[in-house]
Amino acid sequence: MVVRRWRNTARDEGMSTAEYAVGTIAAVAFAGLLFKIVTSSEVKDMLTGIIEKALQFAG
Repeated sequence: MVVRRWRNTARDEGMSTAEYAVGTIAAVAFAGLLFKIVTSSEVKDMLTGIIEKALQFAG
């Protein structure tokens, strides 16, 4: 009969507070970058053109 023993070693089962902070900062920076891209005049013009073409095609 084989008996397995669980080791009492420290395992990484989650993020530490510092890792949460770095992850949060990275997510906020990425969100800010996306916001700047989506609100730029070039993207607004492109989206407006797509919507106008879709409305012309539908009606």
